[in-house]
Amino acid sequence: MTQDPQRLSDSISRRKFIAATGATGAVALAGCTENTSGAESEGLSGDVIVKGSSTVFPISDTFAEGFMNEHSEVNVTADPTGSGGGFKNFFCPGDADVNGASRPIKDSEVEQCGSNDVNPVEFEIAGDALTMAVNNNADWVDCVTPDEMSQIWRDGGARNWSDVRDEWPDEEIVLYGPAETSGTYDWFNSNIVGEDYQHTARHQPTEDDETIVAGIQDNDYAMGYFGYAYYSSNEDDVKALSVDGGSGCTEPGLDTAKDGSYPMARPLFIYAAESSLKEKEQVYAFMEYYLENAETDTVQEIGYVPSSTELRDENLSKLEEYNTGGTNSTDGE
Repeated sequence: MTQDPQRLSDSISRRKFIAATGATGAVALAGCTENTSGAESEGLSGDVIVKGSSTVFPISDTFAEGFMNEHSEVNVTADPTGSGGGFKNFFCPGDADVNGASRPIKDSEVEQCGSNDVNPVEFEIAGDALTMAVNNNADWVDCVTPDEMSQIWRDGGARNWSDVRDEWPDEEIVLYGPAETSGTYDWFNSNIVGEDYQHTARHQPTEDDETIVAGIQDNDYAMGYFGYAYYSSNEDDVKALSVDGGSGCTEPGLDTAKDGSYPMARPLFIYAAESSLKEKEQVYAFMEYYLENAETDTVQEIGYVPSSTELRDENLSKLEEYNTGGTNSTDGE
């Protein structure tokens, strides 16, 4: 994909999220934070580079705009590169300050980071209900089990709907999903497809979740998965399936993700480079802003479960460990 189409896609996705969530515009966010980063606008400048998960991207992008509204001399760029793509191509080589991830960092990624003297600092910032969706005309299916999803999404698995249940149509299942660089792909492969199988390569992979939505819309027999926020901003365009993990069919949603009753609930993370926290005051200030606002209704309006007060305090306490006292803008507060 060329540079310009990607930037256009990112811009369209960002505008759609802000429009869908209403109060999550940068102006509204800035208006209720009252300079929560603890940093004075005067003198704070420079760049903050955020890469990683397309699932986490709407949160990072919203917070980036809110932070820049408070600190006009700081430029925060957020790009959805996929969790793994962000770690491999930007964060671990030392070319990004922060990486969003929809699954924990892998040992191999920690090793790659270490080889470049990058120490990733983990913060859990929200919860998600990974959502399996089908075309609105797929009236034969409303609920699936993890095993049925595994049958459909594993390498060499079911090709037609009727291969899973006899009463389903004898039509090919057209699959749309994340690329291998995606943390959502990794989480789904490990937790749903299963350790004994590999994720099918028969699906049409993309890092743009809006492309998955569009693909499902265009084919009556399509199926795809993505973070709940992408469903909540497209709920009239596709149908979300409930999941029966053994206790009955449970719909994806913020409440079911929060209480753990939804079988595909999962945590979301951001990773900051230790060197960036210690040496770049704008990065430290942005992270403080991010962690404080991760506990607000803004995250819920985007489509995810906000962090708890306890988790927020734990995150801020961990962040404080990287306050060098001399360079960071929170010194003395």
